Amino acid sequence: MQILISNDDGVNALGITTLAESISDLAEIFVVAPNKNRSGSSSALTLDRPLRVEQLSHGFYSVSGTPCDCVHIGSHRIMDNPPDMVIAGINHGANLGDDVLYSGTVAAAMEGRSLGFPAVAISLVGGEKHFNSAGHVMSRLLKKLYQHSLTSNIILNVNVPDLPIDEIKGYQLTRLGSRHRADTIVPSVDPKGQTVYWIGPPSEPQNIGDGTDFSAVANGFVSITPLVVDLTAYQSFSDVTSWMNGL
Repeated sequence: MQILISNDDGVNALGITTLAESISDLAEIFVVAPNKNRSGSSSALTLDRPLRVEQLSHGFYSVSGTPCDCVHIGSHRIMDNPPDMVIAGINHGANLGDDVLYSGTVAAAMEGRSLGFPAVAISLVGGEKHFNSAGHVMSRLLKKLYQHSLTSNIILNVNVPDLPIDEIKGYQLTRLGSRHRADTIVPSVDPKGQTVYWIGPPSEPQNIGDGTDFSAVANGFVSITPLVVDLTAYQSFSDVTSWMNGL
């Protein structure tokens, strides 16, 4: 089995190194990741400049682009054959609820799925210490996925509590929660006296009830949320049809 690994924290991040080490005995791996931190890049592709690829001394490939660029280049140019799976991570921090809309790590998995490959995004909530726990979780999950293929159009979004592996209580199948809609813009002044703005940290969780990814992780469980690539709101067809008839 050949697996393409990418992330949005950059090719030198501890998370991607831990992921590669954790599953290297289960598959032939190809690590293709951005040359710098590209967190929050979502599904962006680089269309206004050429991309440069460098193979580093330890075998990882560094790309001067986004996570989605990396998945395209890795699967179409670096690997001789298409990957059997794309795994994105281990992300340094949560990808819970609305985070999936902005995450470059989740986007890399989504891009893999869009190209026809089974895909998983895995994140360490807190992203501070226990990357080996997330690596252990991914190794166990991969062994299961060898036996049970993912349904077409589905990726798995996995969030692991930042705990020692023996303190993790288990695994829960979850749905996405959501965060408060809050103003997180932080104004500042640059050295020339011009006002500049920083996009601040994520807002506080709002929908964190039972069954959500927020709830699972807060209670010490690994959250596994199936996500779909198809964003079509089929349940809205009848409502939209009712006013479209008058166009």
